[in-house]
Amino acid sequence: MRAGCLAGCATNTAMAATPSDVYAPEEREAVRSALHAAFGVTQIDAITPIMGGASGASTFAIEVRGRRYLLRLEGPPSPLRNPHQYVSMRIAAEAGIAPAIRYIDEAERIAVIDFIEAQPLVTYPGGSIVLAQALGELLKRLQGTTPFPRFSEYPDIVGRLWAYVCRTRLFADGVLDAHTERLARIREKYVWHAEDSVSSHNDAIPSNILFDGKRLWLIDWESAYRNDPLVDVATMLDNLASTPELERALLRRWLGREPDEDLRTRLGLVRALTRLYYAGVFLSASAITSRTAPDDDLSAPNLSEFRLAIRAGNLKPGAPETKHTLGKMFLASFLANAPPPGFDAAV
Repeated sequence: MRAGCLAGCATNTAMAATPSDVYAPEEREAVRSALHAAFGVTQIDAITPIMGGASGASTFAIEVRGRRYLLRLEGPPSPLRNPHQYVSMRIAAEAGIAPAIRYIDEAERIAVIDFIEAQPLVTYPGGSIVLAQALGELLKRLQGTTPFPRFSEYPDIVGRLWAYVCRTRLFADGVLDAHTERLARIREKYVWHAEDSVSSHNDAIPSNILFDGKRLWLIDWESAYRNDPLVDVATMLDNLASTPELERALLRRWLGREPDEDLRTRLGLVRALTRLYYAGVFLSASAITSRTAPDDDLSAPNLSEFRLAIRAGNLKPGAPETKHTLGKMFLASFLANAPPPGFDAAV
């Protein structure tokens, strides 16, 4: 379960290092083994810790023999941990959708992959329409790969995460009842046949889509498993194709035709599920800090107000209260069936 570089990411400056300088004692031997297996060395020329994300993973840009790679150390597994992330990542890498893999140790949960020197998505040649088409093509390629392993039905994942949020006592009794009721109605209407599921990233937010100046890549595969194809479509539409024109461009390139009414109806249900899922991600992350009393107010700022609060310092990037506020913004989106604030706004 991951929310990308949300509500504040920072990358520290590079520094010469050995594994013992930056890794926890229990990680050092596993890291040494990874470096030796991947490159035949146990020391690296430079290291850049990359901060951000809600998964608990530690990521580092490392330099070996003048070339940069990404070293990822997974954090403690959550109750919703997907056991198939490395299988899925291998399939995606072999298809040229994910960066090339140099080393994986599934037991130690360590991966070394090629580092992508990313450029802002807004610099994609041809502008937002061409980017939307490229995103649709990226999803089409992903969903055409060897199917990822199965994990769980998406509505069940959303339901379990939402049940956890309700148990945290973040909110006063009754405050979340309308959301729980709407989720139940959606699950009654939602129909998907598991045998039609396809390879899915399941966290296709902007921070997990990199542009290297020539093409797009998908990274961070910890949520990847076989799923309803509309989950990735819904997430991309809400975050990267926010106008009717961009939505049409992405859908047509992904589908190869105009979507019919049945697909659009199902897409509406899936978009609601993805919005509640990310509300749950933010709220469960904010629950690590105990509140003085359960929140009885679901009012949330709009996007402009949120950005102004960040600039003014009233909300601190990465702080539990900021995640709580973002969670309420996604809750409002879910209940009103309206576009969410978007992950680009959260960074």
